[in-house]
Amino acid sequence: MNDMYLAERAVDTQARPIKFKCSDVQVWYGDKHAIKDVSVDLEDKTVTAFIGPSGCGKSTFLRCLNRMNDTIPVAKVTGRMLLDGDDIYDRRVDPVQLRARVGMVFQKPNPFPKSIYDNVAYGPKIHGLARNKAELDVVVEKALRGAALWDEVKDRLQETGTGLSGGQQQRLCIARAVATAPEVLLMDEPCSALDPIATAQVEELIDELRETFSVVIVTHSMQQAARVSQKTAFFHLGNLVEYGSTDDIFTRPQDPRTESYISGRIG
Repeated sequence: MNDMYLAERAVDTQARPIKFKCSDVQVWYGDKHAIKDVSVDLEDKTVTAFIGPSGCGKSTFLRCLNRMNDTIPVAKVTGRMLLDGDDIYDRRVDPVQLRARVGMVFQKPNPFPKSIYDNVAYGPKIHGLARNKAELDVVVEKALRGAALWDEVKDRLQETGTGLSGGQQQRLCIARAVATAPEVLLMDEPCSALDPIATAQVEELIDELRETFSVVIVTHSMQQAARVSQKTAFFHLGNLVEYGSTDDIFTRPQDPRTESYISGRIG
């Protein structure tokens, strides 16, 4: 079955530059040791999938990449996480500016209660990416086109974003994330609330987005990981058990825990 899923996607074995270099990362929530000694290099213009059982730490680690854990008072993160060689946990780094470089799309579509246009324009306005309305119009159109949504909404940009279908709302959230021209796009189970047709649309979009961004996706679906990613990281009980090409992880896993998860014996 795994071979069938792997055959559905284009295999890309080209080596890419390292975008994120993470070393000895530890995360605690109070006394709970959620992430243990994780070291991993994430490549640019590559889709990396984080897989593993519920509670294994994959979403926790994802949130380290744009310091979302800063919003949790009991969270403590140690280790080094370098974005293009710069430590994102350096005290001089502004988390708001970091999140413009490392965008995020969440599990449930969460458009603002604003117009479609204002949802996409929000980030560029805050970060001063457009000097006037004409420039902002260009940014909004480009982001909506990048999220494969422009043709569906171009005649109703002033309608509320919450009036869109679930799949359209998620693509609107992706447009909102890419509007600030990030370098990395984090996606935390972005299809889990979507129907199969909308899921297929978002997966196709993810494959297009990797031409521009480094994409990191947390997914509970191994089939989805096999379809959309070039690299896969398997987490278990807070540990990064195995990391490598998606083909190798799914067809030639090196760790018996990975094989047990892929075959459905654990999880």
